[in-house]
Amino acid sequence: MNSRIALYLGGLLGPFGGGVVAAMLPELGASFDVPQEVAAGSLTAFLLPFASVMLVSGSLGERWGMARTIRAAYVAYALAALLAAVAPWFWAFQVSRALQGVANAFTTPLLLAKLAAVTPKERLGRALGTYGAMQSIGQTSAPLVGGLAAEGAWQWAFVGIAAVATVLALSPMPPDEPAGERRRPVPLREAWRPPVPLAGGVAFVSWAALAGLPFLVAFRLDDAFALSPSARGLVLTGFGVAGAVTARLTGGAVDRFGPRAVVASGLLLAAVAVGSIGLVSWLPAVTAAWAVGGICGQLVLVGLHTTVLGGGTSGSGGVISVVTALRFLGMAASPAAFTGLYRHDAALGFLVPALLLVLTVPVVSVWWPRRDRA
Repeated sequence: MNSRIALYLGGLLGPFGGGVVAAMLPELGASFDVPQEVAAGSLTAFLLPFASVMLVSGSLGERWGMARTIRAAYVAYALAALLAAVAPWFWAFQVSRALQGVANAFTTPLLLAKLAAVTPKERLGRALGTYGAMQSIGQTSAPLVGGLAAEGAWQWAFVGIAAVATVLALSPMPPDEPAGERRRPVPLREAWRPPVPLAGGVAFVSWAALAGLPFLVAFRLDDAFALSPSARGLVLTGFGVAGAVTARLTGGAVDRFGPRAVVASGLLLAAVAVGSIGLVSWLPAVTAAWAVGGICGQLVLVGLHTTVLGGGTSGSGGVISVVTALRFLGMAASPAAFTGLYRHDAALGFLVPALLLVLTVPVVSVWWPRRDRA
């Protein structure tokens, strides 16, 4: 397997493993004799350790050697997935999910740093766009594959994840710098140097107010259109499909126009899309708006990644690790932030996140680094 292909496939595995349980929650509840709402905690059990450990995992991985750390994380991911498949008690299954999240925290940021290291700067946006497309495919396909596995035995989904992680651990990977040429270890605080806090803040807001809203869109589809669960799932899939299809084009736009313009455009268009979901009462328009949101998510994501990885400096693993952690923490905060608003007034539940996206645009337009062309 080509080493660059292995980096892209690694980007698919993380979101796939995180979301694979979404469609099998009834079966998980029945297997472990727990209510479905308790079984739903398996999503949080993955996400919180994943986001929290990522605040430091990129910097630690650079100290230990990125290629070595990624391979070890794949092995840990495979073992944790096998534990999920054979867990006799729900608490053991939850432990396996947490371990998967920790292992994923040591792959996602380091894969991005590796990809940036082997890509010419003028093509970095397109490479990161392709990586983003693979992540979208993983996120979109996970519920489908998990649901298909649950038709027989949900455990097979985790056996498959373990097999893929093992193959990736054995696949070729761009080597680290030779020991004599390796740069000195970068202090953890260096991962917070400018423009990282700015990029991380934009990532937090955009993922809380955009990519973290599938639950809110599902509420809207049920309340306004009385869609069945399968129909709601089909509409929600549009976000990931649209993002995957357009991700490489998005990367090309970043290379041509620069990350600052692309991120600002993505935030503005996302605000229009999100706000319209709460105001429009025509299902095709809501469906299209959510798909447009997926394109906007890629515009923001690829622009952010290109900004923080484009310098080619030591510590890129720690930098992208912090930004990615804040992105997923924003997603985790979204239900608590917007569910109450939606229950009070459906339109308000979408207009407030739309307003947050608009208010983030001046941050990008005025204070974003001006050296923003690849």
